[in-house]
Amino acid sequence: MSGRIDELDSVERARADARSRSTRSEWMPYLPPHTAPFAPADVDPGVLRWAETVAPGGYAHLRVARGTRIRLEDVTGDACAHVLVFNAVEPGERLNVADTQKIPWQAYLGAGHPLLSGDGRVLATIVADTSGHHDAFCGTSSDAWNEQRYGDAHPEGASPSGHALLRLAGAKHGLTVRDLPPAVTLFQGVRVDADGSLAWRGSAGPGASVDLRAELPLIVLVANVPHPLDPRDDYVVGPLRVTAWAERPTDERDDVFALSPERERAYRNTIAYAELAGL
Repeated sequence: MSGRIDELDSVERARADARSRSTRSEWMPYLPPHTAPFAPADVDPGVLRWAETVAPGGYAHLRVARGTRIRLEDVTGDACAHVLVFNAVEPGERLNVADTQKIPWQAYLGAGHPLLSGDGRVLATIVADTSGHHDAFCGTSSDAWNEQRYGDAHPEGASPSGHALLRLAGAKHGLTVRDLPPAVTLFQGVRVDADGSLAWRGSAGPGASVDLRAELPLIVLVANVPHPLDPRDDYVVGPLRVTAWAERPTDERDDVFALSPERERAYRNTIAYAELAGL
């Protein structure tokens, strides 16, 4: 009997020691509404479902329901969010950057811009944007690029590539390297110059935000790493704040729904798919 008591005492001491050593990090997800240290001022904390600060050189991933609104915020002016979205029901349907530029007849991302799949459906819509500094041309940084620029690309190192982090994030959802298309980049802008070259335009400064609305259940992958065209020699990137809450998907009540025949067709395709699948 004494041996059993000694074992219980040992377990209790180990538990007390582990709890005394527990720490909190600013780079972690929270369980809103009660534990999140931040929340959008214009959002009822009771509907908040995701709150996370993504570290410089870090990544985030989550499945979200149809109609979820996701806000990404550039806290310091140096965040660079490389974003991929997948249909969570059929992950073979994923972001198609070419169609995202082609269907709205606009290569530059901004408020009202749909993010399309190759199946003619809208995966997400940019419903608000105070940055205006984005990129749908370059994709995220590759391992080879980071090794050349910074000497290392490993996700555990000081200068992880965006692709390495997206591979890690995707693996959490059963996705492999072959499943990862080119990403769109938020908060670090690129524009096409008159001679056709791509010019990095940097950020809009601290506090800029972008809101995405999930038009289908989504797998969302985010890597927070420097833009490939960032001319600064050092690996410069700032924290990225992510929050999400329940809303509704886009429908005929929204101005973006019928801005063009191509957009309306894409939204109607999305709604029909969701309703037939009972989503």
